[in-house]
Amino acid sequence: MLVTFKSKAAAEVLMYEEHAKRIFDLLHKDPKRGVITAAETGNAIALLEVEITESKAHSASDAVQRDVVAHHGENGDDNEHEQPEAVSFSSRAYPLLEMLRAAKAENKDVVWGV
Repeated sequence: MLVTFKSKAAAEVLMYEEHAKRIFDLLHKDPKRGVITAAETGNAIALLEVEITESKAHSASDAVQRDVVAHHGENGDDNEHEQPEAVSFSSRAYPLLEMLRAAKAENKDVVWGV
């Protein structure tokens, strides 16, 4: 399922709910429907920046490695699939982080599920 983040300060940001779950957990928000108020944007930005920094310090998880092996074999020589490229948390979170920065600058809320 897709989550659509909206703010009057920026263009919409779409994210799969399974990828946004980490952000929702970090911010203690409901994935189905919610708001990050203008007053909360500063804290949300700080929390996301810390999480992004932490995620860059750690390599790909075992779960990602298992998925790669399952789809590409142990030698990675599966000719029917493109070579695997892991998408980092920082890459997934960056558009929302930019939206939060814009919302903070313009004193606007960020909403989803409405």
